[in-house]
Amino acid sequence: MTKIIVYYGYEDGSGEYYIVVDSAKCTGCGECVQNCNKNVLETASIMVDVEEQKVAVVKEEYRRKIKYTCAPCKPEQKQPPCVVSCKQKAITCIWKTAEPTCQSQD
Repeated sequence: MTKIIVYYGYEDGSGEYYIVVDSAKCTGCGECVQNCNKNVLETASIMVDVEEQKVAVVKEEYRRKIKYTCAPCKPEQKQPPCVVSCKQKAITCIWKTAEPTCQSQD
């Protein structure tokens, strides 16, 4: 079985913000969708190898604003409800805010 790991989100000057779905583990059960407080996730069929597989995905309209939409779940401090509800451990979050830079004043 081919494994596809999809990173939904982005990296910018303020940090890295991703929801990651591992297709080899995801069964498409929808538990994460039901437990997402912001309605960011849905299940969809994607091509894995030569067959379609139902998996959790981040809705298109949220992919470029994950940092703001998912911020209330505080993924930088704890595991959000979508991650906790996934019994297969198919969903993870990468939530790293950039280290502040100090500028010395001469």
